[in-house]
Amino acid sequence: MATNRTESVERAMSILNAFSTQKPTMSLAEIAEETGLHKSTILRLTNSMAIYGFIQRDDEGRFSVGPSVWRLGLIFRRDFTRREHVAPSLKILAEATGETASFYVRAGNERVCLYRENSPNLLRFHVEEGMRLRLSTGASGLVLRHFSGEQIDDLSQFNKNGTVSAVGETNPNISSISTPVFDQNGDLAGALTVSGLATRFDEEARTGAIPLLESLAKSLTAQG
Repeated sequence: MATNRTESVERAMSILNAFSTQKPTMSLAEIAEETGLHKSTILRLTNSMAIYGFIQRDDEGRFSVGPSVWRLGLIFRRDFTRREHVAPSLKILAEATGETASFYVRAGNERVCLYRENSPNLLRFHVEEGMRLRLSTGASGLVLRHFSGEQIDDLSQFNKNGTVSAVGETNPNISSISTPVFDQNGDLAGALTVSGLATRFDEEARTGAIPLLESLAKSLTAQG
């Protein structure tokens, strides 16, 4: 049976998804270009979204996300490992490897970047907090799937600590390593991950970073 869908809701969600840290504010024309929606449709939807605080518009007519988006983000994050526990580990990883360090959680059939520390290098794998990616790709996707109970065909990819390395799965130019983080009850809390350009974050660099990655993952478990 086909899944029931509401076109107007999907259009409204496409407007919200058009915003990013690179584009925190947009004009009507920019939103139309990003979403493919007609300007009249965007105006109609954003007027309704503004009533509930999901979109706001300044005096120059530029749009940005409203405070209700932040409120929902806080609700989503409440059930996960807190930022103050994870952020120091991400910073250590980014500084030690020169690559982007992230903490992913599973949300249904997707993985969400809950927290991140971007690489200090100008050429880097850039990921935004809140970004949703396919669960079927990337080292973090493998970790989240395996340790949340999904069957993985090739378990030889994982080392004895559950760490896995991947090259070119999410992006052909990106490689990554990821390891599970558990809470004090032994349940999966998320995946601690380092990602970088495959030409720089090669097999030798990935192998060298694994002990630090695993050590920090264990320290996060101890912090609860």
